Amino acid sequence: MKRILIASYDMEVGGVERSLISMLENFDYGAYAVDLMLYRHQGDFMSMIPSEVKLLGENAAYATFRMSVGEVVRERKYGIAISRIVSKLAATYMGKRKGLAEPGYYQMQLMWRYALPVLPKHETEYEIAISYLWPHDFVAEKVRAKKKIAWIHTDYSTVETDVALDLKVWDKFDHIVAVSEACRTSFLAKYGPLERKVTVMENITSPEFVRSMARQPVEDAISRDPRFKLVTVARLSNAKGIDQAVHAMKLLYDRGFAGKLAWYVVGYGGDEAGIRELIAQYGLEDSFILLGKKTNPYPYIGACDLYVQPSRYEGKAVTVTEAKILGRPILITNYTTAASQVEDGVDGVICELSVEGIAAGIERLYEDERLRNELTACLNRRDHGNSEELTKLYRLMGDQR
Repeated sequence: MKRILIASYDMEVGGVERSLISMLENFDYGAYAVDLMLYRHQGDFMSMIPSEVKLLGENAAYATFRMSVGEVVRERKYGIAISRIVSKLAATYMGKRKGLAEPGYYQMQLMWRYALPVLPKHETEYEIAISYLWPHDFVAEKVRAKKKIAWIHTDYSTVETDVALDLKVWDKFDHIVAVSEACRTSFLAKYGPLERKVTVMENITSPEFVRSMARQPVEDAISRDPRFKLVTVARLSNAKGIDQAVHAMKLLYDRGFAGKLAWYVVGYGGDEAGIRELIAQYGLEDSFILLGKKTNPYPYIGACDLYVQPSRYEGKAVTVTEAKILGRPILITNYTTAASQVEDGVDGVICELSVEGIAAGIERLYEDERLRNELTACLNRRDHGNSEELTKLYRLMGDQR
């Protein structure tokens, strides 16, 4: 039996974390002994970790990557606190010199790079070590394994990083797994020399699990709302475009849709205060409703008349696949990888990536009940399960099944 390590940050509610849980639920524990290293033991999905997985104890040094600098100082991790402060200063200064519009990813790179000298090594040696979420420095530099695999979940054409610094980390891995073909393409446009390492393996989805969870009752007003219900499940962040959604709702209200539409957003994140301010500015409190974090988002997706993904960029949105499983009509923006998720006009609709595009797409699908029914019928005919994708990972790990 091969012993493997999977490393990630935590189990907060999110698409990456849901995809990790789905993979673990379908893993072959007869052939592999799985250790799970979470930098911090927190999040509503902690209870969903399968019993076959050995959850390693939390390491105080790595737990700091989910803390503020103030918390790190109170934990007396002074070397890590200094590295965090220096990385922020350096990212701000060098980001301007490099012309980075959003130096946040670059800061994360530097944060790990500067902290590495004071971070402990992981003592156990493994056959395979998997780093499930970028940055991948922990597995690259602090873990001993005969084979190392890293995951990519996002559209790297939208991520501003120091490519040379990133390549030094990627070079430590034997294989890189992209969650979609479009994700692979955008990654290689930036990291072309790594082409031989990159394999596509889609996020594992379990239609039976999603459908069973969707049948659980919810007490929120959505179940009683007679209006045409839009639902989005996403972090409240710039990438997910929830601010664009608010602007689009205002456009629709100005066009006479007041009282006809209600937009429910399931999720949380750093942009919440700004989004609430925008909702109040437009007087949309009764129609653009932030439901907050939900461990089980599926009843909300199942209750909608239209699932909307207003993102600025995505690798492959797990929530779109889940909406497909539940047979809901889908509208997504034309982010770079959109065509890998939706066949426009067949199993969903792709609209222009703009406030006007989102509003026009919603108006079209609201007015065209026949199109909505055709999308639903197409989705209900398809089998959305893909546990066989794990065979690709087993082969990368040396299993010739």
